[in-house]
Amino acid sequence: MNIWGLHIIDLLLIVLFIAVILWLGQRAAKRTRNTEDFFLAGRKLGRFYQFFLNFGCSTNADQAVAVSREIYRQGIGGMWIQFLVLFLTPFYWFTTFFFRRVRLTTIGDFFTERFRSKFLGAAYAVFFLLLSLLGGGVGYMVAAKTMMAMTPKPFELCTAEEQESILQFQEYQELKSELDAALTPAELARYDELNEKNKLGELNSFISYTDPLWFYFIYALIVGIYTILGGFRAAAITDGIQGILIIIFSAILIPVGLVKIGGFSELHATVPDFMFELFGSATMSEYAWYTILAMVLANLVSIIAVASGMQTAGSATDEMAARIGMIGGMFTKRIIMIFWALAGLLAIGLFAGRLHDPDLIWGFMTKELLIPGAVGLMLIGILAANMSTLDASSVSYSALFIKNLYKPFTQPRSENHYLLIGRIVVVFTLFGGIAVALFINNLLELYKYIISVPAVFGAAIWLGFIWRRLTRWAVIIQVIVCTIIYAIIPNLFQALNSVKYNESFLLETVPKTVSITTEALNEDVASGLAVYVGQEIEKQHTIQPTGVFFEQVARIDPSTPDSPKIGVGRFQAEVWILSWFGIDFTRFSKAQLVAARFFFDALFPILLLVLISMVTKPADEKTLDTFFAKMRTPVQPTPEEEVKALKKSLENQGLFERRKLFPGSQWELMKPTKMDYVGFGGSWVLVGLVIFLLWLMVSIR
Repeated sequence: MNIWGLHIIDLLLIVLFIAVILWLGQRAAKRTRNTEDFFLAGRKLGRFYQFFLNFGCSTNADQAVAVSREIYRQGIGGMWIQFLVLFLTPFYWFTTFFFRRVRLTTIGDFFTERFRSKFLGAAYAVFFLLLSLLGGGVGYMVAAKTMMAMTPKPFELCTAEEQESILQFQEYQELKSELDAALTPAELARYDELNEKNKLGELNSFISYTDPLWFYFIYALIVGIYTILGGFRAAAITDGIQGILIIIFSAILIPVGLVKIGGFSELHATVPDFMFELFGSATMSEYAWYTILAMVLANLVSIIAVASGMQTAGSATDEMAARIGMIGGMFTKRIIMIFWALAGLLAIGLFAGRLHDPDLIWGFMTKELLIPGAVGLMLIGILAANMSTLDASSVSYSALFIKNLYKPFTQPRSENHYLLIGRIVVVFTLFGGIAVALFINNLLELYKYIISVPAVFGAAIWLGFIWRRLTRWAVIIQVIVCTIIYAIIPNLFQALNSVKYNESFLLETVPKTVSITTEALNEDVASGLAVYVGQEIEKQHTIQPTGVFFEQVARIDPSTPDSPKIGVGRFQAEVWILSWFGIDFTRFSKAQLVAARFFFDALFPILLLVLISMVTKPADEKTLDTFFAKMRTPVQPTPEEEVKALKKSLENQGLFERRKLFPGSQWELMKPTKMDYVGFGGSWVLVGLVIFLLWLMVSIR
């Protein structure tokens, strides 16, 4: 028995899961008495809860979908859209340490205390409260698209317009599959017309029963109820359950998909060999090695600015619990991502060309491969994965509002009042994300946006922890300039007709036809291009042009070859600024364009901060001494011991000068301890192990 395309067993499992989550939230509410309980779980979370909190907060269903959708589109190299965080993991050993040692509630508090600037604390809060809507929108969009793919409407029940859209998509895929062969002029003209329609989102592979708007509101309501009840403690408790469900949903598709395709040997016989290259070439992939390096650097600058980082570490009993919980949770996620990668490769082999939107691939695979009951488990896992991030992040944003926007500028109020306001902000952030989900429809576009935008504040946080010479005015100017480049211009320009229709902004890269050496597939043998599967053959491949300043450039009227064009998607302000120096980006590949953008995002704010700091007034020495004394003092087991230890550190500044890596300098980098070598070095060993496992997975035949 099906209801709206879902079996009754699957619906019952979903209802049971929701009931359990709400019950846990109600239990956690009994232990939430003040703002420290609500925002930091009383700073009493040990290594077990820290592990699941970090695993749950960092592991979203949208990441699984992002990995599988990019592999489905690009091959295994596409997984770097998410897997690039593997190379950031060792640095969490230090960022988590910083966040716990500083003994603050929010990152906004860091700006207020380090630079004695309520303005910077409030600016960070406003910026990330707005960014929270973007992050929430990602979670909603992925859950809804997965649900949509699981509830397709039968073709005969579609309207005439919907049926036409589906039939045109099928025709488009047939012509696209023959693009590298010889198409007649009429077929080529028809392909161009359908390709333009596809860019504009007018083609669909299916129509769904699921209405995204209703789905968003119901989903937000469920997360909101249990988070409002129990705050950060509720998030930590439910993340334990959700962590197990995440592992289940990540692995459940693999055995069924392998059986259906015929094992690893048939997977290699069906999927082109260049799609198994871990580091794609600039010819066949958007993720060449230098593209990955640029994205890693941009993400490294950004990652320290994520709002939930301070609270996740700050809720730990001490810095070691925070460090072990973070590293353990993160590396568990990295291993889970290998399952996501294999699911993406299976999607290519089983369903290549069958979807108009690659964001739908996870839900489509679920619908096609799993039986009733298993489909329900998958959907629960996806809901749980997104909930585990939405709950903790919404509490973090609530803390930002209270600590950095509300308290500093209002009269003192009671704890109950602050708890009430905090819960209202949770509702605002959860439901505000719905607007973003309705406005933006492309997961990849959102991910590339999220990678770079936090760098606006990330560069200042990194330097603020390690360089005394960093000044308040340098941070203020850098934040303003980078906000204009990274956030305002991309959004403003894509909305302005004077830009969208301006020919100087509608440049495209030069199309290319390249010859590649590849192993023959089943289809090559069937068409007579090879004698046997795996034979080395030469193929011609056409690289389509892509937008230089806009993500896409499309004809306004797809049916008219000489129709005026329009810029679609994000406006690449970074590439535009670099073009002022005479660089001809029309000769770049897509991989090179992406690399240029992210190298700019990573390095420009650091350069700006250093240059401006050297010509502006240094911070007050007493303020700096107090801040860095805390950074040198281990967290103590009781409040009384904390006061004594901090006082001793402040009174004996000279004792720490000898422990600095560069004594007598402005750099507050301490000599590494034995534990630093073990933690940081050991993390890099684990990075190598994960890459080996990934290589092993793509090498099995």
